[in-house]
Amino acid sequence: MTAQIAAEHTAIDFVTHPFGWFLLAIFIVGYYFIAMEEKYHIDKAKPALFVGTFMFVLIGFYYAWIGADFAPFEQAIDHLILEIAEIFFFLFVAMTYIEALIERGVFSALRAKLIAKGYSYRELFWITGLLAFFISPVADNLTTALILSTVLLTIDDKNKKFLVPSAINVVVAANAGGAWSPFGDITTLMVWAAEKGAFSEFLYLFPAAFMGWVVTAYLLSRYVPDLDPNKEGDPEAAGKIKILKGGRVIIAFGALTIALAVIGKQVMHLPPMWGMLFGLSILQIYMYFLKKKYNQDVSIFQSMSKIENNTLLFFFGILAAVGALHFIGFLEYAAKLYEIFNPTIVNIGIGFLSAIVDNVPVMSAVLKANPAIDQAQWMLVTMTAGIGGSLISFGSAAGVGVMGKMHGIYTFSSHMKFAWTVLVGYIVSLCVWYFQFTVLEFY
Repeated sequence: MTAQIAAEHTAIDFVTHPFGWFLLAIFIVGYYFIAMEEKYHIDKAKPALFVGTFMFVLIGFYYAWIGADFAPFEQAIDHLILEIAEIFFFLFVAMTYIEALIERGVFSALRAKLIAKGYSYRELFWITGLLAFFISPVADNLTTALILSTVLLTIDDKNKKFLVPSAINVVVAANAGGAWSPFGDITTLMVWAAEKGAFSEFLYLFPAAFMGWVVTAYLLSRYVPDLDPNKEGDPEAAGKIKILKGGRVIIAFGALTIALAVIGKQVMHLPPMWGMLFGLSILQIYMYFLKKKYNQDVSIFQSMSKIENNTLLFFFGILAAVGALHFIGFLEYAAKLYEIFNPTIVNIGIGFLSAIVDNVPVMSAVLKANPAIDQAQWMLVTMTAGIGGSLISFGSAAGVGVMGKMHGIYTFSSHMKFAWTVLVGYIVSLCVWYFQFTVLEFY
């Protein structure tokens, strides 16, 4: 997330200054190495963290060099730290819960039940996609993508012909599902909090989001082998795998934690991470109870140690880098486009921009500019910013989370091979929106 500090608050016009363009060049170079992770065999977290921190180091040095007022810079850093911390700890808790569920054998049992029913790879592809689409509106797209990608790995952690299309399917489904719920994605939450749409009005995006995902899923499914994943040949034995003691309770606590995050935000005005961390404290207490009463030595810190730290560091780096771009004023131009072009065209473009940069700062810029557009257009930009991130693997929180969980399998290049299917689904969503909101005026 980027700092919501407008460029005009700074005493320096970086956009017309060579130093500002130098910073933009650094971002582009860093972005290149992130995208080319497989080519150079460098973890995406390394260039992201370097660029994100280095850009603000340079800005701070430049302020000191020219003797400028540091107040805007300090305010931007304070906001940025707060906003990054919110998603950082949210993701940290979600990952901890997933690792705890893995340790208790929840996903192994789920895999066993699916295999026992005799589902093929292609059927499992559709099942995980449907789950992602309908869980995401409640559990948010990031948590949903992390859970379902873990399920995919437990089904088969080596078959890329199954894993890559299925991973893309989960990311697209999670982002599409989050687009029609006020708390299914950060951007929808931002639009709802800004009172650009009532709770019920977001639900009208369901047809467009659903049809776009279905089309993408159908195209992807054609690349999934229609074979039986049960190579052991003993589905009855697989069906007997059970969840370990406390596993079901942890599932319930996980659902409670997500509910606390949502309720805390909407009722008590607490950041979502607060409810998540409170849920983590409940999990820790329950782990103590398991050890005392049932002699089940389950350490929460062991679960934490298995978290993909590179994913967390990538989030920090890329959000800091985008925060720097926002601070120096480049993202403000996204909002100014409404004054030049048709709002529908601009909102469609927002989807592509959100995939390249990040949907949160783009939506932040749009909300700050507060263009004079009607409710149908606000729903359009909510949808495009939400699902547009699926066009690139790290264009959304869900995609980044799955990249970390399926490291070396779901990558930038593996996603781009099937990106055309996501683009087709994106166009379908736009067509459904146009027919529903503009032709039928049903919203």
